[in-house]
Amino acid sequence: MPTLTRVPTSPRARWGLAAGAATTAAAAWWLGDRAPYPYAQRGLLDLSLPYLTVGALDEVLHPRPGERMLEVGPGTGLQSLHVAPRLGPHGGLDILDIQQDMLDHVMRRARQRGLANISPARADARELPYPEGSFDAVYLVTALGEIPEPERVLWEAARVLAPGGRLVVGEFFDRHWIPFGRLHRLADAAGLHLSARRGPTLAYLARFHRCERSGPRTPLEPHAGTAAAYRGR
Repeated sequence: MPTLTRVPTSPRARWGLAAGAATTAAAAWWLGDRAPYPYAQRGLLDLSLPYLTVGALDEVLHPRPGERMLEVGPGTGLQSLHVAPRLGPHGGLDILDIQQDMLDHVMRRARQRGLANISPARADARELPYPEGSFDAVYLVTALGEIPEPERVLWEAARVLAPGGRLVVGEFFDRHWIPFGRLHRLADAAGLHLSARRGPTLAYLARFHRCERSGPRTPLEPHAGTAAAYRGR
């Protein structure tokens, strides 16, 4: 005769079961959190994260009319659709992602809102398809940690910034999170100096400016086949 397993009914036992289920769910989320972020789960990208709201982004990024900006990893456009109107008809926002589905999604939403100053590009963030000094600002929100070789992304961001331009990086604690201390070290190695930070290390926005050092800067050596190696945001 099979043995029946009794389910504990005491409050302590029920709390233990609930905690175990929560731990299992968290582990499944953590291990299943893939880069690039799957387009099929795009609905979660429209959720505003603590310390990384569009209002907080405004305070650190300071978008101004007439500027040209680049957003790397726009997702479904939560930040894009907020920043683009602030650049005005004489400014523009370029968005870059490795996933065409994400770019198409943002552009559909932009057309619905009558925004005509957003330009998409499908490319690898480690090899930005823009000339040096192209942008007044570059920003990435919860995207840098999902890209292999984030140091290369920072070098590329520094390269395409105009003199006096700024880079803003937002990170939020998940499997691909970059702690602020590590970001600071990588940015320094890329010739970027910190000018502002908002939020704790688990959820922060940080602004950097390109250091105008004497003598030529030595970039990292190109990595063969990076576009083939990286297939997502």
